Amino acid sequence: METPRIGVYVCWCGTNIALMVDVEAVTRQIERLPDVVIARNYKYMCSDPGQEMIIADIREHQLDRIVVAACSPRMHELTFRKALSNAGLNQYMFQMANIREQVSWVHTDREKATQKAISLIAGAVNRIKWHEHLDYRSVKINDATLVIGGGIAGMSAALEIANAGKQVYLMEKSDRLGGMLNNVDQLYPTMESAAQLIGSMVDRINEHPNIRIFLDRYPEQIFGYVGNFETTLEANGTPAATLRFGNIIVATGLRPFDPTPITEYGYGVLPDVITSVEMEKHLLTGSIRTRGGRIPRHIALIHCVGSRNDRYHPYCSRMCCMTALKQSRQIREALPDSMVYELYADMRAIGNGCEEFYSREFRENHMFIMFDQQKGLPLVRESDPLDKVKMVVEVREIMSGENLEIPADLVVLMVGLEAQDDAKKVSHLVGVSLCGNEFFIEKHPKLDPVATTTGGVFVAGNCQSPKDIPDSVSQARAAAARVLSTICAGSVEVEVTTAEAIEAICCGCQTCIKVCPYGAISFDEEKRVSVVNEILCKGCGTCGSACPTGAIKSRHFTDQQILAQIKGIMSIPAELYEI
Repeated sequence: METPRIGVYVCWCGTNIALMVDVEAVTRQIERLPDVVIARNYKYMCSDPGQEMIIADIREHQLDRIVVAACSPRMHELTFRKALSNAGLNQYMFQMANIREQVSWVHTDREKATQKAISLIAGAVNRIKWHEHLDYRSVKINDATLVIGGGIAGMSAALEIANAGKQVYLMEKSDRLGGMLNNVDQLYPTMESAAQLIGSMVDRINEHPNIRIFLDRYPEQIFGYVGNFETTLEANGTPAATLRFGNIIVATGLRPFDPTPITEYGYGVLPDVITSVEMEKHLLTGSIRTRGGRIPRHIALIHCVGSRNDRYHPYCSRMCCMTALKQSRQIREALPDSMVYELYADMRAIGNGCEEFYSREFRENHMFIMFDQQKGLPLVRESDPLDKVKMVVEVREIMSGENLEIPADLVVLMVGLEAQDDAKKVSHLVGVSLCGNEFFIEKHPKLDPVATTTGGVFVAGNCQSPKDIPDSVSQARAAAARVLSTICAGSVEVEVTTAEAIEAICCGCQTCIKVCPYGAISFDEEKRVSVVNEILCKGCGTCGSACPTGAIKSRHFTDQQILAQIKGIMSIPAELYEI
């Protein structure tokens, strides 16, 4: 092996790294390592000047390997790989050392943090000596797209792609398009009709020549890889279509939280405790009545039902507060003599025009009562038989510290949003992971919020996290734009850091097939060996760790590279720690 010429670049990341790591001392010590030709530090290595510095050094000093010590590779590995490519160097002759999340952000002792940074960078330097040139690989793109979910996000994405002249297969598991908006009367903050908005979109979907609609179904299985997916749908037991498509957009949405487990609210026990979804039905019919048919005079709206509570869901569902404000306005318009009470944990008026909407409602003739749900939820109980109202809501008001009793003929629970009951099934179907709350995980929360780690699969709308209509539509159109960009390119570059089966030592046990999460390995019955589909493979390494004979090699993560990295971390000369 020729003597490598390594360049090392240490990022300050503003003060994110430099506050806890002495980057200048790190640079001086790393420059002393064997085969390191040059070592530099810069305030923001990911910036254009930082990348240009690397490109210039590659050309001037004939560097053939680059190490960048900065943030997580998930943030900027692709950024620096592209810089290497621009300098004429194979992008896989690059290694990143994470000294922000793994060092600066988790330590309080600056000297020890600096020593750890030196160790991690030394490990990267030792590893990169064994990196290999990997060739680029691309696949052709089928220009049809599958959209799973027929709500506002799914329909927006479908129309965007179809209007560009491309085929779309739109699948909805219910018997109608529109999603949750089918059960909504008016939309905040403009108070426009949800039916008119959805009706217009559904009409355009139904009439569009490039959109084929499938209701009452999701695909049972999807085969293939980015650019070349396929599925077979059945109707009444008879094959109805063999569909082929190059990209998938998942827009399956969320569902309302069922408040039955929250016993304090009496839902399912007290007849006049209803959910915000059920209140929308009253508003749609124009008749707000109790179960007994009476006109309610006192109406309590309880916020954050199932949201922002560690017992149920810790996250904010984003829409509940504005839905409550919207419904309170509609209630007062329909019943001007009624008294509306808003019991809230924290008011979050998220979205354009929503804070102004809240300010106007706050000045109107109804009461806002704040409570701390972590210290105790409001209690809904039946009132005394002699009282004029049927229920009482007991709540401890934060501002005054007083225990209040709110009269109520009708209690409306502003339920949050949670994952669909088939979220896990869909995640396995398309090969995308779920977070702890069973939302689909995007590739990167800031830099790539609509893509996923599975090539050709994108997410849009509430299935990725709770969001309102404008944000759902924006994300759907962003996903559609990503799909169209790959279609227009005609082909897409795929990852080459994949697994490789070595036939000569494969024993044919098929353990790798059982553990592969992407279905990327099959068995060659004639040769009695495992075979890796390198397009489906994502290079996770699961097969390599499970193979009993060592017949699976993970490109770019070989045993030699990993062991060299460990050796580099563990064998730093003591004098390099003298900072």
